[in-house]
Amino acid sequence: MKIPFNKPAMVGNELEYIQDTVNRGQLSGNGFYTKQCHAFFESRYGFPSVFLTTSGTDALEMAALLLDLNPGDEIILPSFAFVSTANAFALRGAQLRFADSESRTPNLDAHSIESLITEKTRAIVLIHYGGVACDMDAILSIARKHSLVLIEDAAQAIDACYQNKPLGSLGHMAAFSFHETKNVISGEGGLLVINDVSLVERAELIWEKGTNRAAFFRGEIGKYEWMDLGSSFLASELTAAYLYGQLEHIDRIQNKRLNIWNWYQERLQHLGDKGHIGLPFIPDYAQHNGHIFYILCSDLTERNALLCHLRERGIRAIFHYLSLHKSPYFKLKHDERELPNADRFMDCLIRLPMYYEMTESEVDFITKAIFEFYRKQ
Repeated sequence: MKIPFNKPAMVGNELEYIQDTVNRGQLSGNGFYTKQCHAFFESRYGFPSVFLTTSGTDALEMAALLLDLNPGDEIILPSFAFVSTANAFALRGAQLRFADSESRTPNLDAHSIESLITEKTRAIVLIHYGGVACDMDAILSIARKHSLVLIEDAAQAIDACYQNKPLGSLGHMAAFSFHETKNVISGEGGLLVINDVSLVERAELIWEKGTNRAAFFRGEIGKYEWMDLGSSFLASELTAAYLYGQLEHIDRIQNKRLNIWNWYQERLQHLGDKGHIGLPFIPDYAQHNGHIFYILCSDLTERNALLCHLRERGIRAIFHYLSLHKSPYFKLKHDERELPNADRFMDCLIRLPMYYEMTESEVDFITKAIFEFYRKQ
């Protein structure tokens, strides 16, 4: 049996909507299907304003532009993160201050934040890893106390909640991804959520290459002009059409992924109880979305051996982020603080295959292979 790590799926009318986009005569962004997607997110999650983008990375880069960063401004963010989370702000000249993960989840440790705050700190950027919410009450309290902007990197967190509040609705801004590995996909694609309504007008300018073209097409002005810094952040209507075909079936997608997540949890619980592996910890305040199922090995050597064992059996499991504070680009800029939890997740975490069309027999095959490995240890 060959089991890939990910397999993109079509679940509804994606191809029909792409054909309809061609028939409508507009392939560039901010057309019919973009508006359908925007309406979906604003209605389902109560987001005040949203902007569909070409990627989650672009959504983060829009957020960084909205911060109006000056030389020397500092951003606090987790080290256990994808490089886009850091790049978006480094590109605007920000100084990055990496924080550690929690001991029980890969999420940003709220207790590590305040010691990093200086008079130059502008924002906190967090990641809801695997669609599991960060400790938002604690982090929001710190952001308010120090008048900091809070940005949720919710790339993995569609349809997940913190105390029944949708992730992406709690910070000043949030970024989602619809990359083909995510729960809801469009190949590439992303979304910037603006919860601070004072930022909406400028966000639209940045989204439209720094121009007021969107207002021009609404008939609000007679011509459009260069008003601000911006870039070509709009997703095409082809991307929006595919995404809307997925959004119509989000409940079915989410139910299936949660089923797969629970199959893994049930079958691997014995190994977790025996202390052979670590299993995902879901805090009481979090309602996760089944985005990632991971296990934790005891060390790097065991992790690499297990990955090799799975690969030999046709199972494509992967490790995940490398601690950014130790990356070739940043390690000489780091302030030499140890971030032991981030490094432990870097060395020990394995992401198991997870995709919409996955079957229970495939989960059985994977988990039996993991049991086989630990019987030999």
